[in-house]
Amino acid sequence: MAEISDNIPAVALGWHRAGKGAVLATVVETWGSAPRPVGAHLAISGAGELAGSVSGGCVEGAVVAEAFALLESGGSKLLTYGVSDDEAFGVGLACGGTIRIMVRPVGAGISEEDLAEVVAAMEARRPVAYVVDTETWAARVSGPEDFARRFRADRSGFEEDGTTFVSIHNPPLRMAVVGAVHIAQFLVPMAQMAGYDLFVVDPREAFASAARFPDTALSHDWPDEALKGWGLDARTAVVTLTHDPKIDDPAIRVALGSECFYLGCLGSTRTHGKRLDRLREAGVSEGDLARIHAPVGLDIGAKSPAEIAVSVLAQVTEVLRGSR
Repeated sequence: MAEISDNIPAVALGWHRAGKGAVLATVVETWGSAPRPVGAHLAISGAGELAGSVSGGCVEGAVVAEAFALLESGGSKLLTYGVSDDEAFGVGLACGGTIRIMVRPVGAGISEEDLAEVVAAMEARRPVAYVVDTETWAARVSGPEDFARRFRADRSGFEEDGTTFVSIHNPPLRMAVVGAVHIAQFLVPMAQMAGYDLFVVDPREAFASAARFPDTALSHDWPDEALKGWGLDARTAVVTLTHDPKIDDPAIRVALGSECFYLGCLGSTRTHGKRLDRLREAGVSEGDLARIHAPVGLDIGAKSPAEIAVSVLAQVTEVLRGSR
């Protein structure tokens, strides 16, 4: 997934515009065991500043040396580093491995205009791809319409021609949890560990408290208002947990009117049947109703709140990665 929290491309762009010079290095291929995934970035300034990582430290020094050389000469380069078994444990490649890295100076390799377009898209939570022909070094910025499966899987990589590299920059994943109940107290930290930005909504202030949900964005507004204000997009999951139609139903209608990739609702099959009847009466179409995952979570026999939270996060992951 793109490193939006660090926003390495934005760091490189800032160094370039400050006159320091900047190089953006990107992992484009790995074999064997590698500590950083394809698509990981390292930015290097002409002053020797570093942001991000392409190998967890094992080849950074060599990449930095190549970056300095390219700042002088211009152009772009593909670098390949193999790690022997003797070195493996020391650099984090427990089974040995090989890393291939694309190195492009900003301005003299990747254009400032292209990089600025990527950075602007990331800051606006718009998915964007940077596409490079590694033979001619021609490049372009593209959107999800050209690489839908890659965006869905958060998977940068080479196309079948073996020369076209697609660097995927997705907005961070987000999850809105409606109902600050016991299950939510387990689901929220689990989802945060899985990389989601969390938003907990419950008009009952005693439930949605900082003591129960530390370091989490909270709202005591009614869910329809809260979700509209927060904004739901194709990188957002929504989970409703209150069992209370006055709280859950408005949130469900807002979610169904958005592009959120997942909507799950707590409740038994009987409870969900009554929910569907209410939503039909409110004018929700059968196609939209079919988007609801209920009873929420994978059927793993979960009983405790923690187990139910595991099943919910597992189902969210399954839907996100295209298994359902």
